Amino acid sequence: SMLYLVGLGLGDAKDITVKGLEAVRQCRRVYLEAYTSILTVGKEALEEFYGRELILADREMVEQEADSILKEADVCDVAFLVVGDPFGATTHSDLVLRAVKLGIPYKVIHNASIMNAVGCCGLQLYNFGETVSVVFWTDTWKPESFFDKIEKNRQNGMHTLCLLDIKVKEQSLENLMKGRKIYEPPRYMSVNQAAEQLLAVIQNRRLQGEEPEITENTVCVGLARVGAPDQKIASGTLREMSTVELGGPLHSLIVTGTMHPLELEMLKLFSVDSSSFENNAFQRTT
Repeated sequence: SMLYLVGLGLGDAKDITVKGLEAVRQCRRVYLEAYTSILTVGKEALEEFYGRELILADREMVEQEADSILKEADVCDVAFLVVGDPFGATTHSDLVLRAVKLGIPYKVIHNASIMNAVGCCGLQLYNFGETVSVVFWTDTWKPESFFDKIEKNRQNGMHTLCLLDIKVKEQSLENLMKGRKIYEPPRYMSVNQAAEQLLAVIQNRRLQGEEPEITENTVCVGLARVGAPDQKIASGTLREMSTVELGGPLHSLIVTGTMHPLELEMLKLFSVDSSSFENNAFQRTT
């Protein structure tokens, strides 16, 4: 018996690898991890293509009931499917550690994830610094720590990939307190919202007398639905990112560091307004 962690890639049902598909088809139970990302197709499309029924595993299930997933794995093959790459999200190391503890062998079948697919915009992958998560602000909670990380990357000449917040199966405070299992509709942060939050931090820092490393004119890239047929890429200033139209989820934002002339040439293919490049970008090239 075996636990398979299978990456599904970024687009639709067909992005699974041949090796991954073979593993899925020989498993008696197949779980689909359903909270760190979304696919552009629904569960039904996957079931039809894989010829297997999928059990949706939400955060609660994976974090609290991991043992029930593994319980099956000592008597039959179990697959755990993850959008992108199995280790794109840290949560899944926990599953591996539990399996090892229970003496269940495991196999990882990799696939493309947003972490490497962002290369599609022409920025070199090895020029990226630490990846940051941008969370939805609330009226009472507006963390700025992500901004400090972006600034640090930029000071080192590195680009920053910003992964934007996903709220799935969130409960309102009232429902949570009353113990009602009623969930809010899912929300996916857009590049516009992320840019707005960054612009707000820049304003705050200026009010505190700082001159931030990142300004309204810093060159950024907005990406949407990477790997899907309707993928969209737009490059331009941070200010332009707050109004650019990229359509449905999932979105990612890149804040550039120092750019090589070749990277700039590529980014120009996706420019919202070519003049913003002529004015700003060249100041930052080496």
